[in-house]
Amino acid sequence: MKFGFIGSYGSPAQQVRLAQECEAHGWDGFFTWDGVSLDDEGFGAQPTWDPFGLLAAVAAVTERITLGAMIFALPRRRPWELAQQVLTVDHLSGGRLVLPVGVGVPIDRAFTSVKGQPSTLRERARALDEVLAWLDRSWSGESFEHDGEWAGTGTFRFPVPPVRGRVPVWPVAVWDAAQPPRRSLDRALRWDGMVPQVRGDSPEDAEAGPEHIRELTAWIAEHRDSEAGAYEVIMQGRLDADPDRARDQARAAAGAGATWWIESWWDPTTTTPESLLDRARQGPPAL
Repeated sequence: MKFGFIGSYGSPAQQVRLAQECEAHGWDGFFTWDGVSLDDEGFGAQPTWDPFGLLAAVAAVTERITLGAMIFALPRRRPWELAQQVLTVDHLSGGRLVLPVGVGVPIDRAFTSVKGQPSTLRERARALDEVLAWLDRSWSGESFEHDGEWAGTGTFRFPVPPVRGRVPVWPVAVWDAAQPPRRSLDRALRWDGMVPQVRGDSPEDAEAGPEHIRELTAWIAEHRDSEAGAYEVIMQGRLDADPDRARDQARAAAGAGATWWIESWWDPTTTTPESLLDRARQGPPAL
């Protein structure tokens, strides 16, 4: 299992430094996040930065760690601009970019304050599929056109493919063992991994625990082609400050089938750039 770290708070310079410290202290990935203008009282007081700009800066000063965002909100992005941003960071990093993707949060004013944007969950889900399809075609190196619900384009061609031919895509998928929501799960199965969430009132409530991951990986084994290759299952959480307890948490996640643990600190009343830096310097537990 690999270990990633989210730069949830801090200036661009602070986040770049945090990413460098993550690489220096044994983490396998650094992730920022994707929001424009949030209307929630807690998160709305925080500045937001362009994730691709941040990741480009991080790519230039790191050599090993995987780069991404938790989560790229694709339905509000123009696919042709997204394709260029993805390709740029992918090449700048030497093929280290991954794309955890989702429908976006409804408190983002880039949805609620912009005319013509998909707004309902179903609309954003359809837009997500459309943007992903456009992005996938852009990696072919061939000319293509698109006539969709949210975007219609004439001929586009991106003659240089991503470093590794394509960029791994990890869609968010909602998990409910009693009644698995097939649309989000089936979407994730078509790609390279998934970021599972359970229903909750906050980002931390929505995190899948080891029991959810165990159920989910069993479901994946049943419904995914066994010859399709490796598949990533991402678990988010907060490791205990005690090294022994942190190791037990990580072992439980790995034993349940998670392939990534993403260290996620979101509470704006307790999390600061300084606390994130201190936590990153502790490094991930040794399994």
